[in-house]
Amino acid sequence: MRVTVERAALLRSLGHVHRVVERRNTIPILSNVLLRSSDEGLQLKATDLDIEVTETIPADVADGGATTVPAHVIYDIVRKLPDGAQVSLETTGDTGQMLIRSGRSRFTLGALPEADFPDLAAGELPHRFQLQAAELKKLIDKTQFAISTEETRYYLNGIFFHAIEAEGGLKLRAVATDGHRLARVEMPAPEGSQGMPGIIVPRKAVAEIQKLVEDGGDSVGVEISSAKVRFTFSTGVTLISKLIDGTFPDYQRVIPTGNDKLLTVEREQFAKAVDRVSTISSERGRAVKLAVAGGRLSLSVNNPDSGSATEELDADYEASPLDIGFNARYLLDITAQLDGDTALFKLADPGSPTLIQDKDGAPALYVLMPMRV
Repeated sequence: MRVTVERAALLRSLGHVHRVVERRNTIPILSNVLLRSSDEGLQLKATDLDIEVTETIPADVADGGATTVPAHVIYDIVRKLPDGAQVSLETTGDTGQMLIRSGRSRFTLGALPEADFPDLAAGELPHRFQLQAAELKKLIDKTQFAISTEETRYYLNGIFFHAIEAEGGLKLRAVATDGHRLARVEMPAPEGSQGMPGIIVPRKAVAEIQKLVEDGGDSVGVEISSAKVRFTFSTGVTLISKLIDGTFPDYQRVIPTGNDKLLTVEREQFAKAVDRVSTISSERGRAVKLAVAGGRLSLSVNNPDSGSATEELDADYEASPLDIGFNARYLLDITAQLDGDTALFKLADPGSPTLIQDKDGAPALYVLMPMRV
């Protein structure tokens, strides 16, 4: 193959695909990126056998062909070339090498044959619909922090996407939980998502989708089967991922419905106060106590090793006085996801889960388990 391509386009595309490649690989071909030149341009593809990312970019193709070269090495080479450079890629004879030329720079990389490169063929993906990129970004951004990292409960190691009949019609929901907190975000279900299977998209794929959504484009095509999902971005990038093979727990059961003690606080003030008092808390527990009565909310932390801290805030609260403890880090994570100026806490008692949202009926809803303080 012989192909010439702009450095900026090649670097952007390598940035999209090389992230999938693990730094340490026992299978040499999985350390490589597949480069294939044809009349359509230059196609780049990388996989870790669970996720596959493909992109085709414009290129001046002299000879078609394909090979694979180390992904992180070629990315670093192109990254260090000067802005505006033209990059020439050429496979040399049968020696299994690729020559990279740009200006006065020359690099020769060891290559492995294209035939050895695995193909994560998606097979039949019967459920198809289009999403606005901004809506997909919101579904991910507002739930990703609650994904569990505990490998034993592997079915919690991703975001659960499903269509569900809720008040006002069919909704597309994203749910994540680690057992201590739960995030649920919904939007009106797009045309074509009716009857889709509930799918659990794994954590690594979620992180890649989040980065690809941020790189522009206005719409995303989603295709789903019971085992795989394909996201096609309007920028020309395609990501295929295997799904987590497991059953997501019945999250509806842990969302409290009878919490009648309503606490409203100014969101930013509350977050800053939690951050300040938690400076004293032990790194292990990070418990902060909320004591609420009348129009006052008192935040306090007691740490036998380093001292104590308290701070008072104005609050809107009319129920009976209540003391309840939460993990400070979790409180900060959740308040960071809220969009409004205020945060609404729906409380029951010191031992029951609490509901947190912008306001009643908000598309994002969070559940947080209390701690003993």
